Amino acid sequence: MDRNPLPLLVVDAANVVGSVPDGWWRDRRGANERLRDALIPLHTNGLPSLGAPLEVVLVVEGAARGVTEVEGVRVLAAPGSGDDAIVDLVRAEAPGRRCAVVTADRALRARVTALGAEVLGPRSVR
Repeated sequence: MDRNPLPLLVVDAANVVGSVPDGWWRDRRGANERLRDALIPLHTNGLPSLGAPLEVVLVVEGAARGVTEVEGVRVLAAPGSGDDAIVDLVRAEAPGRRCAVVTADRALRARVTALGAEVLGPRSVR
């Protein structure tokens, strides 16, 4: 295992996509694919608050489960609740490394901060 892993950026796709009323509900999968593609540069360029490079994980659910990963962005299709998948991911992969979760969901924010993750709002990746 790498002793100095990249910071982990976990993106709550449903929450970030839903934060902008741009008609995403007409094409949920397409909206999630556009978000995934917009995240690609973050792998190399990072974010001011986390540095660079980053490991970027987009957690999708529901109609977006068919979104595939691309170089620089791993896609995790939640088998059930996206929030539960995010918490499980943080619990499994964040110990000993810097981790931030992008969401505006208050309950999810509380769950991941209890595990030591930082939280960023949707605008941080829009």
